[in-house]
This record gives sequence, C-alpha cells and structure tokens, in this order.
Amino acid sequence: MPHRVVVLALDGLLPFELGIPQRIFGRSIGSEPLDKGRKLYEVVTCSVRPPGPVRTDADFTITVERGPETLATADTVVIPASYELGPVYTQGRLTDELAAAFAHIRPGTRMVSICTGSYVLAAAGYLDGRPATTHWSSADHFQRLFPDVRVDPDVLFIDDGDVLTSAGVAAGIDLCLHIVRRDHGTAVANDVARRTVVPPHRDGGQAQYIQRPVPEARLATTTTARAWALGRLEHPIQLRDMARQESMSVRTFTRRFREEVGVSPVQWLTRQRVERARQLLESTDLSIDQVARDAGFGTATSLRQHLQAVLGVSPSAYRRTFRDRAARD
Repeated sequence: MPHRVVVLALDGLLPFELGIPQRIFGRSIGSEPLDKGRKLYEVVTCSVRPPGPVRTDADFTITVERGPETLATADTVVIPASYELGPVYTQGRLTDELAAAFAHIRPGTRMVSICTGSYVLAAAGYLDGRPATTHWSSADHFQRLFPDVRVDPDVLFIDDGDVLTSAGVAAGIDLCLHIVRRDHGTAVANDVARRTVVPPHRDGGQAQYIQRPVPEARLATTTTARAWALGRLEHPIQLRDMARQESMSVRTFTRRFREEVGVSPVQWLTRQRVERARQLLESTDLSIDQVARDAGFGTATSLRQHLQAVLGVSPSAYRRTFRDRAARD
C-alpha cells in the first residue's frame, strides 16, 4: 500500500497550505522499474470533528469527509497553518478537541507542520527539547510560548527525523519535496518539482525574505552566472569567473549574490555539486572517483568530506541506502 499522509484540517486554515501535501505527495510517482508509474503516497484529509464543514481564512468553507479517527491510519500526519488556534496560540496548550484527535495518532507516526502548524506540534509536546522552525514573524512569540523548543527562525525547514517543521507558506513546498527526496530519492522529487514548476531545492533560509522578499528590479541579478555555473559544475569555477559573467567586481557580485540567494557563491556552488553527486550516486553505477570528478569535487576524498558535512553520510553509504530501498520496493 502507498504511504498514507493524513492532513489535519483545522478551522481558520489557509487553503493554499492545505493543498500543498496533495500537490506534492499526491503527484509523486515511482521511477524505479518495480514501481514505475505507481503512486507513492495516498493523501487524505480529516477534521478534529465528525465529517462536515471546516472554516478557512478565505470567503468559503470546505467540506471534510473524514473525522479524527482517520489519524490512526496515518504513516505521516501533516498540520497546515491556521489563524484560529485559540489556546494553542495564546497559552501553548491543546484544546480538548485537539487532544482527543491526537490520541488517535500511533506511536512512531511521522509528524510534519507547515508554517504556524508548528504551534500545534509544540502544544502536543512533540517539539520539547528539539529543533524546530516556524514563520519568521512568529518566531519570537513561539520561542517565548515554548521555551523548551530550540527555535531556528532563519531556515526554510528542519528535519529532525520523525518530526519535521517548515517556515511560512511556500516553505511547506520545500519541506514536502525534501520528504519525497528522503523517502524516494532525488529523481522522484525533481520530477514532482518540475511538474509543479518550482525549484527542487531552494538555497538559503528565511532571512533572505524578511526585509527584501524580491530583489529590486533596477538591480542587476546573478541569474546568468548561476546558469553558467550549473552548466559546468565538473570544471573548476572561480568566484572571479562567476562575477565576470555579470560584468561585476567580485565584491559587488558576492554582495548581490547573497542578497538574492541567501548564501555565499561558494556555499551555493558546493550545494549544487552535492546535489549533482546525489543524482549520480542514485541513478548510475559510476565509481565514487568518477562521481567526484563529474560533480566537480575532483577527488573521492573531497566528495566524501562534503557529503559527510551536508548529509552526514559517506558516498558509499548514501548509494547503498537508495539501492537497498529500490531492492525492498
């Protein structure tokens, strides 16, 4: 059976965020020979009450056909944001209705929040002593309300194993794509991202959106340099070479790049090479040395160091994980 994702619809929910799990998980299709074309997830929605209407923050309600007992069938529970959290938001405690709904959740179920859905996870005790994030505008309030949670307001999402939290709104897409990538590999996640017309991975964190959501139109961008670098990752790339693509000084280019992307050019380049290496490790039988060269790391030692720093595993262990998963499937 496909992995079952149960989305908990709360009064005051944001329709956009409610639709993210269905869009990302519901469109994830197997790419391996044994599961090619098969839906990898089943996405269902439930309420904390018996089936019926649920209010949204828009000028319409939605009808949810499943009640809280559906949570007992979940492999993953997703909690989108709501503007009507009541004592969850003001006092950090679950309502009786929410507590009764959460009682249905089986131990070991993966818990996921989008935006301020993290308040519900924290009130239920899932985030005690753990790292978490939420929308940057709520981070200070969240930290005061839940002092036992290690809040990081700058990242787009946090994966702490069986509990994952995302920042505001569109960061829910980033988190769901990350989960698909973690569950089924880069090829499946990239396919969903392409069909959703979103990047498979966004660099940087919330900090790049707090004061300047979009670079000013009158400023030159670093898009050309990034496209140029992506087309030649296997070659040595110097910062001055990237700056030359935009006819900028290295100093101006570095500052403009960080404003637009949220990280330095070197950090971004390393991340792109790690992603290239992941794709090659998952989808080819190339030797580790060849993967290192094709991804632009030069040597297996360099690849090993960077993969360990970013993913916490060696190239061989990463490849073995996905080969074992394909065999199990």
